[in-house]
Amino acid sequence: MKLRTPMPELDGATEWLNGKVSREDLIGEKPTLIHFWSVSCQLCKEAMPQVNQFRDEYKDQLNVVAVHMPRSEADLDIDKVKAVALEHNITQPIFVDNEHKLTDAFENQYVPAYYVFDKEGKLRHFQAGDSGMQLLTKRVNRILNEN
Repeated sequence: MKLRTPMPELDGATEWLNGKVSREDLIGEKPTLIHFWSVSCQLCKEAMPQVNQFRDEYKDQLNVVAVHMPRSEADLDIDKVKAVALEHNITQPIFVDNEHKLTDAFENQYVPAYYVFDKEGKLRHFQAGDSGMQLLTKRVNRILNEN
């Protein structure tokens, strides 16, 4: 997905956990972070406390949505997704993408992966792997300060 590309529709979820949101819900008032993760991804689990802290610190300024992207047959187990979400305090809406519909729309290949959209819904930042929260924080703050 190229920078400045509009946010795809959030269609094709196998299930939504912690509430459902649409593209329209996310555009207009504040920027959005869409975060891809997987139950089988150790790096995702290690990053989750930082993602949660980030979500909580920016709760009034930023929408946060998680996308569960299965990497194997075992990752398709919805009960396992719910258990890991509970264990790691993932309270934001979770788009369960067992058919990779949103993953394909984003052209995403990585977990963890972070997509930051401005309030108009255009992609402004992408990072994947263990790049860390410092860079993400910088980019989000830059977008927030544009208003």
